[in-house]
Amino acid sequence: MGKQPPPSTTKHSQQPSSSGNLQSFVWIASSMGGVLGNLLGGIFIGRLSPQSMFMFFSFLVALQFFVTISVRESSLGLPKNPSAGIKKQLSELSSALRKPEIAYSISWFALSYAVIPLLNGTMFFYQTQYLKIDSSVLGISKVFGQATMLLWGVIYNRYLKSVSPRKLISAIQATMALLMISDFLFVHGFYRQMGVPDTFYVVIFSGFLEVLFFFKFLPFTVLIAQLCPQGCEGSIMAFLMSAVALAFIVSGYLGVALASYVKITGSDFSGFPFGLLVQAACTLLPIFWSSCIPEYVKTKDKRKE
Repeated sequence: MGKQPPPSTTKHSQQPSSSGNLQSFVWIASSMGGVLGNLLGGIFIGRLSPQSMFMFFSFLVALQFFVTISVRESSLGLPKNPSAGIKKQLSELSSALRKPEIAYSISWFALSYAVIPLLNGTMFFYQTQYLKIDSSVLGISKVFGQATMLLWGVIYNRYLKSVSPRKLISAIQATMALLMISDFLFVHGFYRQMGVPDTFYVVIFSGFLEVLFFFKFLPFTVLIAQLCPQGCEGSIMAFLMSAVALAFIVSGYLGVALASYVKITGSDFSGFPFGLLVQAACTLLPIFWSSCIPEYVKTKDKRKE
């Protein structure tokens, strides 16, 4: 009889896996913190001076720092690996990055951000200085955005963990481009002519688009955690975050170059709609190379690792 294919290459590997529970839990917890933080910020911003706000924030960060360093690693029950040194970690990282499914996925993910000219700062200036939208409205927009991130974590954990990572991440990328086209209509005054207030659009759609940039992180981190060898997850995630940080820097420079090219100034936003269309077109580009992301995740056999 012919040799049967291993279970990791069959469609059964698309069933929900428990390996994404930790990522989903961290996502939901951080989103809850974001909702609470933005709500408190919105309450205190009208009652405290900027100096007091910064002092209060510094106190909270310092408190978090001292609480963190006061917790001993031995109390966490983490497995000890005395042979793990920097050279070994670099060697394991290099070995993992030589795997095509890992290298191509991380490259695609970083480039999917780097190729987008980031115009968030221009949109913020347009909303606050040109449209004169109150800062409290932008605060509510932040709260709505964090609430949608919380809802996304719950929905993904319950219903979407079995969906192909390539299809899910590509769908998020396409939705980003669609909302950028919606921003184009917003700047053109299309929604205003339909009777939709600018504040309503800013709270709902702008807040959603701002956090939608990060929706890809949850399914992608679950994917990478399932792809990378056991014991190398931390190094891979650190490398991924570094690559994404570099991608955002490139994206920011491209946004400045695009704003300069379409001649956006503090008083002239006539070229802004065209810039948003260019941004939407660039957002669609990575979808054409989404084959770099695995169609489904092969279940790791920990007994062999």
